Parts: sequence; C-alpha cells; structure tokens
Amino acid sequence: MSQSSPRKAVVLVSGGMDSAVTIAIAREQGYQVHALSVAYGQRHSAELEASERVSRLLGAVEHKTVQVDLRTIGGSALTADIDVPLDQADGQGIPVTYVPARNTIMLSIALGWAEVLGSTDIWCGVNAVDYSGYPDCRPAFIEAFEQLANVATKAGVEGAGIRIHAPLMRMSKADIAREGQRLGVDFSETVSCYQADAQGRACGHCDACRLRSQGFQAAGLPDPTRYV
Repeated sequence: MSQSSPRKAVVLVSGGMDSAVTIAIAREQGYQVHALSVAYGQRHSAELEASERVSRLLGAVEHKTVQVDLRTIGGSALTADIDVPLDQADGQGIPVTYVPARNTIMLSIALGWAEVLGSTDIWCGVNAVDYSGYPDCRPAFIEAFEQLANVATKAGVEGAGIRIHAPLMRMSKADIAREGQRLGVDFSETVSCYQADAQGRACGHCDACRLRSQGFQAAGLPDPTRYV
C-alpha cells in the first residue's frame, strides 16, 4: 500500500508570535499547513506582510489572505478612529482593541476553506493566560465554535467531523517564547504591535508590545522585536 498523504490543516496566521508558534507546532505534529490570514481592515497592515513571510519560513504549503472589511462596522481601536491605549497597566473589562466578532469571523472562513480542502483540522493561536481580556480567546469560545462547526457543515454531519486546535490556550507568553525557540521560530520576522509602522517596527508601548516584551523577559530570552 502507498504511504498515506499528510493530514491537511488550516492554520489562522496573524503574523504575530503566537500564530507563528502554532504553525510550528502543527508542522511538528505532521500536518501539511495551509495558512490563512484575514485582511479585516486593521490599521497595522505590516502584520499581513509578516503573515505571508512567516508562513513561508515555517514551511506552509500555501498562504491565502481573505478580505473582510470590518472597518465598515468599526467599534475597535484596530478598525476605527479610536486611539490605541499606550503604557497602560492591566485594566478592568474588555479593552477598546477588541474587534467585535473577529475570531468568530476568522474561524468561520477557516472552516469553509477546511471543507474545500478536505481538512478536519483548524488551528489557531488564541491564548487565555497572557492576553488582553478578549472574550473570543477563552476555552469556552473554542469549545462552542467546535460544536457549531460540527452541526453547521457537511464535514460535521456526513464526514469525520471538525476539530479546532488551540495549542497555546493555557500557555504564558514566556512558555510560548520558549516553545518557539525550541521549534526554531525566528521571532524577529513576526509583528505583534497594534500600531506597527510600514516597516513592521513596533511602538513598544501598546498592550501587545507590553505582553510580548514581558514574555521574552520572563523566558530569559533576548527580545528580537524591531522597535521604532
């Protein structure tokens, strides 16, 4: 008998450190990675360039970017004319950088592509430990979306079912930094900043920059981020 073909996985890629590590984990587990990014009208387009670059460097067989303009509804500092908070300590409530329904929309697009590819596995880098308090980064959301995926699709009803993988869910940023180092991820190629410039250089002051910097520091690793 011929050797079975590798399992296909759709991996959501933002261009940041978490999704880069997620690709590397999926590849280590033997998946053929089909990387998916969503241009949703975010103010930091440098992350989309990083998404394509990181996907290629980490061995994805293809990278696709889908356009969904969430600026038409706004409601977030990332998709509307609302200032990104800088140098703020952890606050209460959901921050203004939360993009309404973003992860639901992204996972839905990934779900559609997975069906087309004949894939039963969708991977994403959501994290519920060192994160900004977004409701769509919690285990309850991922579990609920997986249930939805399996009642809303042909693959769920007639096929082997859909599984949502979130390998970083319970990892700290330090854990993620160490895991990336183990897997050979070049974090200097990633962009996490909420308002990175056109060259992908980070501001060093937003929530994403702060969490990323603290993660490398806690891991005892040099911070490879390019700052303005």
